[in-house]
Amino acid sequence: MMTSNGVLRTPPVVTNLLIINVLVFLAEILLPGSVSNRLMDFGALHFWAGGGFHIWQPLTYMFLHANFSHILFNMFALWMFGRGLEYEMGSRRFLTYYLVCGVGAALIQLGVNWLEYSAMLSSGTASPAALWSYAHATTIGASGAVFGLLLAFGMMHPNSVIMLVFPPIALKAKWFVIIYGAIELLAGVSGTGGGVAHFAHLGGMLFGWLLLRWWKKRGRIYY
Repeated sequence: MMTSNGVLRTPPVVTNLLIINVLVFLAEILLPGSVSNRLMDFGALHFWAGGGFHIWQPLTYMFLHANFSHILFNMFALWMFGRGLEYEMGSRRFLTYYLVCGVGAALIQLGVNWLEYSAMLSSGTASPAALWSYAHATTIGASGAVFGLLLAFGMMHPNSVIMLVFPPIALKAKWFVIIYGAIELLAGVSGTGGGVAHFAHLGGMLFGWLLLRWWKKRGRIYY
């Protein structure tokens, strides 16, 4: 739906996702520390080796954020790319896509955690403190789902131009997605950018690609 002056309105699923994420973030920063910590323990994605994993966490982790810049980037990308995608997919399919990408990102992250933790154990060189720290690491944020949205935009609008802020250049969406994905893969493999779940980002893109291909094959979506 468009407004009378041609500006794209924010559709219901994107609107509600923005509201939920902001409310949860406000709870994180405004509630007493003990309550906020419990919220993180409950909702963040824990690696099962640390004993804090629960079955709902691959869903709930995507509604928690570490700081203001973290939620600002994710919500801006959700608003920027999600509006058009929701209108094109329909609200129900868009929500399905968003959640599948987010949960898929969590599953990939857990798989990578398991591979890396197993390698640390088998090497015999990791200290008990390092093993404990890795086993108790957590993942939060909507980035995996958001990277799925970037992938969808690139596949459905490959020749649309995206204007980057830094560096200030214009790129077609398909090249933006390919370059961004390659950077994430390189960062993940090389271990640079500590504290960022690069493989979760790639997992969101992978599950998004698989779902879009499945929908297209079944004639449920066209691009």
